[in-house]
Amino acid sequence: MDGPSHHVENANGAGRWVVTCDHASNRVPRSVAGGDLGLPAADMARHIAWDVGAAGVTRALAGMLDGPAVLSDFSRLVIDPNRGEDDPTLVMRLYDGTIIPANRHLDAAERERRLAAFHRPYHDALTGLLAARRDPVICSIHSFTPQLRGRPPRPWQIGILFADDRRLANPLIARLRAEPDLLVGENEPYTGHLPGDAMDRHAIVHGRLHVLIELRNDLISDEDGQREWAARIAPHLAAALEDVEDG
Repeated sequence: MDGPSHHVENANGAGRWVVTCDHASNRVPRSVAGGDLGLPAADMARHIAWDVGAAGVTRALAGMLDGPAVLSDFSRLVIDPNRGEDDPTLVMRLYDGTIIPANRHLDAAERERRLAAFHRPYHDALTGLLAARRDPVICSIHSFTPQLRGRPPRPWQIGILFADDRRLANPLIARLRAEPDLLVGENEPYTGHLPGDAMDRHAIVHGRLHVLIELRNDLISDEDGQREWAARIAPHLAAALEDVEDG
């Protein structure tokens, strides 16, 4: 048995916030190459396989905001739920200098099977949960490695990503930048617009308020760091939402 593609926690939370974690797990289901992508454990523990620390931040933040958390339960190397179905990076064959052996010769049938078994159920669950809530606000939690191989160090502790809808991103960035010890990236270390990605699919096309938060993973590698950063972010999110509503 492969187990579920996702988990929903704090499903009865009464707040407007829905906190998502697309890359919560580095688990490889048994039906995918026997549960082994051909990588050593050290690589499966790296950022290439999941967003280190993001799941813990997501759970803590959902509790603080009194909203549900939706977390994937398969590695991004199996198939990436934060990519559209036609994205060429949906199943990675090479990531940050590491070849993914089980993906090197992936055919169309296996790609479709992974979509049906993991990618679509995760998005179907999120679609249903959002549709059942009145005026939900989405916060997606991700993490990034301090430095990619052969690239400059990434100095930001936190990045706020967005596409064209800056309603929530702008006040959140302003509030975070008011903290003197924070270096806040604006669409750093990644762009906030990937057509067909999770935020495009669940927020932008529906006109829902949303923001994607990237945290540097060395800051949230343990439970204490995860709770500390959730506690730091939660009041800024609540205040930024008030700014939008008062504006």
